[in-house]
Amino acid sequence: MAEALYLDTSAVLRAVLETGTTPTVEERIARARVLVTSRLSQVETARAFARLRSTSELSERRLGEAERETAALWSRCNLWELTAAVCDLACHVSPSARLRTLDALHLATFTLARSRIRGLQLLTVDDRLREAAGAE
Repeated sequence: MAEALYLDTSAVLRAVLETGTTPTVEERIARARVLVTSRLSQVETARAFARLRSTSELSERRLGEAERETAALWSRCNLWELTAAVCDLACHVSPSARLRTLDALHLATFTLARSRIRGLQLLTVDDRLREAAGAE
């Protein structure tokens, strides 16, 4: 059965910039019946592309391809806003975990989305976020 997935930025960037390095991530995204992400993912991804463009780490052609792939991915996603409820939960979510601020916002969004979307799973390649989500 196809999955319902919450994508954090690390999974999105891995899928569009490092194609083939983690085929499981790409396969799960392709098979998912429902994709959810935070507005934060769009901001983080755009900033990652801007950094890559400014450092010339990737060709303009490859960045353009990645941006088109990302736009196609966003069109499949249910986008969750950074609401007061998300921010309030991020202040307290997984208090024993060593989460960075943006990861706490992702975990809070995932937690709220999971309460409304049956079977929603977190898809991340960030070990700290994965561990914190497992502790929830």
